[in-house]
Amino acid sequence: MRPIFRALGGVGAAVALLAGTASVASADPADATPPDADVQALAAPIDWKPCPELAEVECGTLKLPIDWAKPHGEKFDLAVARRKALDPAKRIGILVINPGGPGGSGVNFALGANRYFSKDVQDRFDIVGFDPRGVARSQPVKCSVEILEKQPSVYPANQAEFDALAQYNRDLAADCRKNSGPIYDHADTIAVTDDIDALRRSLGERKINYYGVSYGTLIGQQYAERYGRNIRAMVIDSNMDHSLGTWRFNETEAVTAEDSFTEFVKWCERTPSCALHGRDVARFWDDLLARADRGEITDPDDPNFKIPADLIISNAFGAFYGPDWAPLAQWLLALSGGTSTSAFAAEPQTVNNPFPAVFCQDWAMRVKNHRELSALVARANQLAPHMRGSSLGHFAMAGCIGLPEKVNNPQHRLRIKDAPKILMLNALHDPATGYEWAVNAHRQSLGTTVLLTYEGWGHGVYDRSACTVGATDKYLIEQRAPRDGTHCAAVEPQPSLTTADAGTSKQPAGPKPGLPGWQS
Repeated sequence: MRPIFRALGGVGAAVALLAGTASVASADPADATPPDADVQALAAPIDWKPCPELAEVECGTLKLPIDWAKPHGEKFDLAVARRKALDPAKRIGILVINPGGPGGSGVNFALGANRYFSKDVQDRFDIVGFDPRGVARSQPVKCSVEILEKQPSVYPANQAEFDALAQYNRDLAADCRKNSGPIYDHADTIAVTDDIDALRRSLGERKINYYGVSYGTLIGQQYAERYGRNIRAMVIDSNMDHSLGTWRFNETEAVTAEDSFTEFVKWCERTPSCALHGRDVARFWDDLLARADRGEITDPDDPNFKIPADLIISNAFGAFYGPDWAPLAQWLLALSGGTSTSAFAAEPQTVNNPFPAVFCQDWAMRVKNHRELSALVARANQLAPHMRGSSLGHFAMAGCIGLPEKVNNPQHRLRIKDAPKILMLNALHDPATGYEWAVNAHRQSLGTTVLLTYEGWGHGVYDRSACTVGATDKYLIEQRAPRDGTHCAAVEPQPSLTTADAGTSKQPAGPKPGLPGWQS
């Protein structure tokens, strides 16, 4: 499988301080009241037309409130795409899909859904994807490239540099708000769940089926909390754990990144075709990063560009999503020897930048000062000495430094009451949504969720094997969940043909260009 779119000293005191970071002055979103009947009446039918990108898929928009607390206020157009069931006689209903991110396009997911879901699923469901508010075609959050290019280091060396990062984040937020309008402050996942239920009503469906992967699992979890009675079946694949505070979030992200590195090393040891086979891969890697720290690694295609260690780590992290181990090994060897690195070194510019607008409203993680951040970094390095923590986890947290502490959708433990049985999927060796997250989210929802474990690698589980596809399809079609605790055996990844097949430029942008987010 591949990503869908080719998504210590002084630590003790800091732990006590950081452990409480998850608590916020906001009301618990799980207790939020869904829109009333007057608001629900706003969901009008969608005027479907052939999608400009692919005529066999229908596209349309649904006009919805930017602020659900002000349903008659300013509106935005939610972009939607639909693939109708291939066999109308077997049609069960709609399957709403989301690829994660935050910032992934569900419209794009729907356009390519015929290459992702089995024919059995395509026969029976209208597959409906949407671009969440603030994303892609749904009034996207936009920021000035000029500002984005001025980001200071997210590893500040002292309090002055920490303060500069905090000020930069505030300046960027102001710029994004200016360029995006009020949607910037209402891009949180709770608002997305209200949008999904409006979509359900617009389509005239009493219940929905849902498949969300990566950050799309948070959407699914919170939809189940608030609209569980409106679910027929739900699959949440590669799970977020929205109960975590700053300290535990940092630790779990570091552990799962390091685990993926360890699995890469093991693969090279057992696989003769690995370009680093027969070497001490961990030592080779550490030496390469040390050379990068000293400014000794340059791009042969641009000798003036010195490749920093964090770019090497981010690109490797992206390759673990596939996992694309073979091209990663080829690239690392080439990088060490000074040959072409063009498959990985490019960092594309971006204008659409929804990630921080969503993440920093969904997670009340605000590191207060340089001392706290240093403690977090030290702990991450301790747990992940080769990966130096998690690029994704660190960049996500660092992007919220300096922003307001009160958020729309603060962390809380799952409280699913009225939903049917929900199927959770997770890989044992996932670089982004660690297995511990799935176990913990499952523990919070015992009696409502069933956890299926894929014993292999990479990010996203559904199409890994006949076992994972079969169990998921049977659940979606027959509403028969596998036994809780079911395991599907690992399938050895098939090597990509060339180094270019694994470039992170194919990954959707996460918290920074070139670094994938919680998206498959």
